[in-house]
Amino acid sequence: MAINKHNRVLITGGGTYLGINLASALLAEGIEVSLIIREGNENRLGLLESRVRWSVADVWDTASLKGRARGHGTVIHTVGSMVDDPAQGLTFNRLNVVSARNAASMCVSDGVQHFVLLSAVRAPWVNRKYVKAKREAEQHVRRIGLKTSIVRAPITYIRGTNRPAFYRMMTLLGSIPPLSWLHMGRMAPMPLDVMARGIARIAKNPPEKTEIYYAGHLRRLNKRDELRGHAPAMKAFDSLEDTAVPVNVLEEETPFGWSPPKNFEEEQ
Repeated sequence: MAINKHNRVLITGGGTYLGINLASALLAEGIEVSLIIREGNENRLGLLESRVRWSVADVWDTASLKGRARGHGTVIHTVGSMVDDPAQGLTFNRLNVVSARNAASMCVSDGVQHFVLLSAVRAPWVNRKYVKAKREAEQHVRRIGLKTSIVRAPITYIRGTNRPAFYRMMTLLGSIPPLSWLHMGRMAPMPLDVMARGIARIAKNPPEKTEIYYAGHLRRLNKRDELRGHAPAMKAFDSLEDTAVPVNVLEEETPFGWSPPKNFEEEQ
């Protein structure tokens, strides 16, 4: 029986809190999920380990990525960081551009038809150099002609957690018309589960050509009860909640991504 690769999605950065929540959202949509995780992150998967395929690879080592995406219809690239450390060789370019370039090349060589790139929206509280690096990553995937869904997401938060008053206010303002119709609606913090569910549905029904998605698009891909956090589908997240360990930069107000260890250079 032929494999329906359109129903198979591969996530880079699969051992992060975002990767785990994305995997849960995809599973809730009936999609087969594969994860690329960093060596040593196997124990982060918890209950998810028995429900997905996973492999260890390094997005900065193109040889280790060879063939990883074969048989998949979509690759979701989550690797990146809004925090740099040039002393350790962790520049915004290396973390966000090079990783995306390598993941996109993997898609081309393995015949993947759809690439989802997690980018970032411009906001006063988001580092400009980080956003610039994400735009460079976007330009690269456009140049190589890969059909890409670019998700310019805002920073996210986990429902039920204590958040600074400033960000709570921004979330509120971003939900009130007419501010919600303007850029405020794009950059206001949003729940992580809403973003993950929206991205999962983009992966399930890829666009015909490269498209850019903002917070409003992600919200519209959620049902009303899902936006309120009362949807039955939330159970898919609850079952994994106690096994998902956030990484350093994935605190309540971090958009998404992967935080490299301090001894990153030693591991290469």
